[in-house]
Amino acid sequence: MSSTNPLDSVYFITLPEDFKLSQHAMHIDPTIPLPVQKKDQNDPGSFNMEELTAEQILSGILTVLAYSKDDKNLPYYRSILKQARPNIQKELTEAAILKIKNEDFEIAEEILAALRGFDPEDMGTILNTALLLDQHAEAYRRQSLHEDADACDAEALTYYKLAMDAEPSIPDAFFNAGFFYLKQRNFIEARDCFETYLALTCDIPDDELGKNGIYKKERSQEILDNIKNDNMDDAHFKAAYDFISQGQEEKGLEQIRLFLEHNPRVWNAWFMLGWGLRRLGRYDDAQKAFTTALQYGGDKNSDTYNEISICYMEQQNFKDAQKSLQNALSLEPESVKIISNLGYLALKQGKIAEAQKYFLTVLELDPNDKIAREELEKLEA
Repeated sequence: MSSTNPLDSVYFITLPEDFKLSQHAMHIDPTIPLPVQKKDQNDPGSFNMEELTAEQILSGILTVLAYSKDDKNLPYYRSILKQARPNIQKELTEAAILKIKNEDFEIAEEILAALRGFDPEDMGTILNTALLLDQHAEAYRRQSLHEDADACDAEALTYYKLAMDAEPSIPDAFFNAGFFYLKQRNFIEARDCFETYLALTCDIPDDELGKNGIYKKERSQEILDNIKNDNMDDAHFKAAYDFISQGQEEKGLEQIRLFLEHNPRVWNAWFMLGWGLRRLGRYDDAQKAFTTALQYGGDKNSDTYNEISICYMEQQNFKDAQKSLQNALSLEPESVKIISNLGYLALKQGKIAEAQKYFLTVLELDPNDKIAREELEKLEA
């Protein structure tokens, strides 16, 4: 988000009692200051009442709803919106979802902030906010902006919990939160979410669930079976992830080794062992752990190949690093993380032109990728 205050783009004006906007049946209370969006946010200019439009008023109200939660006139501003645009909640929700799909996260957040101000009790908006932050965290992590990603994850979790606490219950809140926990390898919470989703939907007939609902039930059961079969809801597994992600790798390695004593064929556990070892700079040991993960099913996951490629690069084994990254790319062809690593591999081999091509490709896929842009600037300097 911009560092400037969004409310700086709004005038608060008092309209004369006889003021009317043609063709708009908005009831205006002349005793209450009305927020009006400036036509040109970069030009403080003077306000011209004769040029005032209904859209300026509606935009100004949306800005106040989004960024001024304590304004005493919010109920009045909401009433104006409901009069002027009865379907505005549906329209803005559709616009926000489209922006999220296009990864235009800042505008999506502005829209959702306005919707939260318009109807603070709407749990659909709360869940959409969680999904936005969840996906924004993924985008940050692809760019190796891990602190930003962690901040988004923390905020997403807050909104997921609000959505899961809703009454009546929202099954999709648990389904989506389950995947959120899966990405964090918190299999205990993921298990609980998917079990709750199935419990909430078990009595709904298939014709009411529809094709998408049936898929979600089947997918939830599949994930639960995998968690149970691999014993991934074990306390040692969760502790290992928590320790390693918090920078306490040695404690994490101790926990994952305890898990592996009883679950030696779980690829996720070998992956976590390799992850912890790689973070400690023990690349030979990490490479062996990732190789074992590949043997037990990790070969279907691009992250396994990507991680082992890092180990190979540090071992100066550029041939196997290249092969591993190509395998990763075949599983996830548009991963900026993998393409960036191909760029770094080219740099290590002194292939400057090839590295530039990879970093340019990253920027084509994600124009906001700061790391790729910085690497290109270094190469062009």
